[in-house]
Amino acid sequence: MITRRGFVMAAAGAIVAVPRTIGAQPAGKTYRIGIVEPVSAPLNAANLDAFRRGLRELGYVEGQNIVLEYRSADGHQDKFPELATELVRLNVDVILTTGTPAALAVKRATATIPVVIAGAGDPVGSGIVASLARPGGNVTGVSAFNVEIYAKRVELLKELVPKLARIAGLFNMGNPVLPRQWKEVERAAQALGIRPQLLDVRRPEDLGRAFEAATRQRAGALVQPTKFELLINLKAARVIELTIPKPLLARADDVIE
Repeated sequence: MITRRGFVMAAAGAIVAVPRTIGAQPAGKTYRIGIVEPVSAPLNAANLDAFRRGLRELGYVEGQNIVLEYRSADGHQDKFPELATELVRLNVDVILTTGTPAALAVKRATATIPVVIAGAGDPVGSGIVASLARPGGNVTGVSAFNVEIYAKRVELLKELVPKLARIAGLFNMGNPVLPRQWKEVERAAQALGIRPQLLDVRRPEDLGRAFEAATRQRAGALVQPTKFELLINLKAARVIELTIPKPLLARADDVIE
């Protein structure tokens, strides 16, 4: 799998690395880049702007020689297979995506169109690629495997709140990577004498119900996945609102590895 630094270059390279027909690409060809994301384009504007800048540096300019076909699941991961199939029917030259559920949907939709992943929790364990060194097939991208760090998050919360007795985990268990992460939270919590509570959030509308359950169980702290679990991070402001007056969030982004 490639590093973050090489992501844009890999995406641009994938446009021309696997031509649809034998022989050189025709002069003046406009390439179509399919994008499958959990969030809408306006919410993903910063990443899209950075992607466009990177492509321009490599000679690819939207409206001149590339077209972006953006498709959003709007926080509902059951839409990914349909969106992936739609892009395959459009015969795009490369597909970009983020997160394990979207990446799996794209992989199942095509074995020939190059696929670049902006981030996946465990691409080998989830079956996206054969190995990190030799992914094989038509998929490459960025790995964000970080299961082990969840124990450290729980330890830090215990240090911050020595009397912590219950901890809630805000996890989308429909994401095939997250059950392993939750198991690590459970293991670390039990070792520290803390009772873990799973809040399984698979749709944005599940958040209210989840926090009601956490309140009933008197959870004293909250653990949530990394930013690559975009279904939950899509509603980050809502999560913070529901967490108050217990704003104890432990995310991989906030922990020194």
